[in-house]
Amino acid sequence: MVYDRERERRDDAAYAEHKEAVARGEKRVLRRTRTGELHSYPADEIGFTPGRGQAQVSTWWGMAILAAFGAVVSIAMVALLIVPVLQGSGPSWGLLWPLGIAGFLTWYGFKLSRDEYRATQLRVKRGSPKPGNGSVDLNLLELGSRR
Repeated sequence: MVYDRERERRDDAAYAEHKEAVARGEKRVLRRTRTGELHSYPADEIGFTPGRGQAQVSTWWGMAILAAFGAVVSIAMVALLIVPVLQGSGPSWGLLWPLGIAGFLTWYGFKLSRDEYRATQLRVKRGSPKPGNGSVDLNLLELGSRR
């Protein structure tokens, strides 16, 4: 990796801006952009973070597809639960677990999709760059500022 003094200076300026905003009581998130620059985002401009324990989807519409898949599976489970009752036998109670998991996937996917859509719209409106994956180690930034 090549040392870039100018990028280090921009990172220090972004970190100083971030610290000032947090000191004023703003909710901020310090992240690298897709191009690798450090940027302090308002909390409402960060939707979900791919690769941090969530699905490996990076767009709001991709998460909406997962939510729609969960909804289809939920409807299928409800149908499989009701059909035996309509035929005169007892319901298949074992389907409640898959139904609950599919319902949770639908709710969670919809929530993440909605949050990412709103964050994307705010970033476009404010002219903020798209955030990259992962987080920033603030301890390393503190060490770098003592030069």
